[in-house]
Amino acid sequence: MVLYVDDAGISAPSRKIIEDFVAQLKDLGFDLEIEDDFNSYLGIGIEELGNGTRHMTQKGLIKKLLKTTDMENCNPNKVPASTIGLGLDPTGKLYDQNPFDYASVVGMLLYLSNHTRPDITFAVSQVARFTHAPKLSHVSAIKTIIRYLAGTKDQGIIVRPDGTNDLKLYVDADFSGLHGKEDQDNPDSAKSRYGFVIEYCSVPLIWKSQLIKEICLSTLHAEYVGLACAMRALIPLHEKVFYLLDFWSLPHEMPKIHCKIFEDNQGAFLLATNQKLSQRTKYFNVKYHFFWSYIFHAEKNPDGWATVVKCPTELMNADFLTKGLVRLVFEENRKRVQGW
Repeated sequence: MVLYVDDAGISAPSRKIIEDFVAQLKDLGFDLEIEDDFNSYLGIGIEELGNGTRHMTQKGLIKKLLKTTDMENCNPNKVPASTIGLGLDPTGKLYDQNPFDYASVVGMLLYLSNHTRPDITFAVSQVARFTHAPKLSHVSAIKTIIRYLAGTKDQGIIVRPDGTNDLKLYVDADFSGLHGKEDQDNPDSAKSRYGFVIEYCSVPLIWKSQLIKEICLSTLHAEYVGLACAMRALIPLHEKVFYLLDFWSLPHEMPKIHCKIFEDNQGAFLLATNQKLSQRTKYFNVKYHFFWSYIFHAEKNPDGWATVVKCPTELMNADFLTKGLVRLVFEENRKRVQGW
């Protein structure tokens, strides 16, 4: 059973089990009503495609976004963000909140990107930075996202489990990606961005795109900080998956569920795997090495459940979470993560 405030979704081998369970809850004083089959939850549509595959979408929210921004008849875009980063635009004209409220639209975009649309996560993260004082250039970036959604309003995430219990983490970073996009006197001009996506049985569960708060001094630094931040999400998720499989007596081959971490930066890959500090890396704060005890090493840590794998950049599933990509690269990334 999944529960969010007063909405619950219940799954069982037969409908009678669900009805009996609901009857028991009613006897305990709960005011409950069975609405329908579990084909919609919190505004997320769940369509069965056969062979255990499902398509999760938020068509209603996209329709509301198009209506709110008065862009129902707009020309669609093929990508949600420009390859040129979005900056503060200090000399730009302030947006007068007409015809739509900037913060309200950003809120809807965040809800959409966090649940079924990882493909717009980077673009939404960019526009969300300027909710306090949006400029016309930021509104233009929102419209770029809306135009992209107009052309893909029936799409979301195709859930197609691969039959394994494997966890996979793809993590990427864009070193000093705002350099040249922000005023050089603005500290943000030196900031880097990291992004990651965690998959369970090849189904994306968690994804994120965020600026790194501290100033990174190299590509290695940015990539490694991104890896450390992603591990904070992976470690508790790994423990939860292992607990649930054990609780349900489902088969799993290892004492701990194995996880592969895909990293496309050679320096971050070696530092996470070999775990040796050098003159060039000893300035890293200890807080970024906390995950070493979980990384498998034949000699140093044979009980580790995670393996860092060198991943080619063209197969990095988190690439579209760190920067704007050209159409072909973007669509290939989206296909690997969302199935379309």
